Amino acid sequence: MKEIGGYIEYEYNHGKMLHEDAIKLNCGRRAFSYLIKSRNIKKIWMPRFTCSSVIEPCIKEKIEYQLYSVGIDFLPNDTAISSEDWVYIINYYGQITNDKIIVLKKKYPKLIIDNTQAYFQMPVNGVDTFYTCRKFIGVTDGAVLYTASAVDTELDIDESYTRMTYILGRFERSASEFYSLYDSNNSLFNNEPIKRMSRLTENILKGLDYDRIKEVRTQNFKYLHSHLEELNKLDLIVPEGAFMYPLYIDNGHNIRRKLIEKKIYIPTLWPDTYDYCNSDDLEYDMTKNILPLPVDQRYGKNDMDYIVQKVEKYMKPEH
Repeated sequence: MKEIGGYIEYEYNHGKMLHEDAIKLNCGRRAFSYLIKSRNIKKIWMPRFTCSSVIEPCIKEKIEYQLYSVGIDFLPNDTAISSEDWVYIINYYGQITNDKIIVLKKKYPKLIIDNTQAYFQMPVNGVDTFYTCRKFIGVTDGAVLYTASAVDTELDIDESYTRMTYILGRFERSASEFYSLYDSNNSLFNNEPIKRMSRLTENILKGLDYDRIKEVRTQNFKYLHSHLEELNKLDLIVPEGAFMYPLYIDNGHNIRRKLIEKKIYIPTLWPDTYDYCNSDDLEYDMTKNILPLPVDQRYGKNDMDYIVQKVEKYMKPEH
């Protein structure tokens, strides 16, 4: 019987989430698993500039994979890839525009685009594309997938309520107090099957001002770029609703440590690249020395100015 009355639960939102018409799933890696199953993929090329969570679906679904190199433009530069092969492209920092994806699709018809770092970049028609919600929004899980293919099994609906402690905790306290729970949540998806997005996550995603989020992220990226462009080895475009600002500099790994000491938390993205590459490879150096600077909707111009000041200070020889 339906429960009527009693205490009031978390409020229902009646807006629309971004990517409302996509397939709503539990996480990015399971979105990739969905495509492996629905497209009957047996072998695929994966970037070695990546992390184990991206490779994990290949292992879980028992398909063959080969690693390819990327250039400083983040595009594949491996001539061994055939037009008959499945190719997995990560849209690093939203730097691979849809025009570039259209060109890639002509070169590699069996293309998968990982837009985990490009949440506001709409998919190219006819290209299998997925997004991860928790890279941009304060949720514990969730992914959206655009594809014309479908799995032939009924999917369970995920549940998120037991994972919310670190999200709610950071809202009222500090990130450091709840980091271990955040880290545990990331590991949880290794053993999760493909599921539909949880009702809680979908409800949160339906209550957000996406125009504001996109604008803040874009303006923060522009501000950092206007001050740091000359220091940056990367030739960047300004993506709408940017993920982070990738500052590629010499000695970035040391500056990262100093920024973290000042509670400016700069991650090392794709650390498993160290296992896939040699120390003199470009991807190894990019992993080590790209500083992904935060530009998200929690921050404004004063915060960006503080980051710029600290970066410029620590780049001076005496530091």
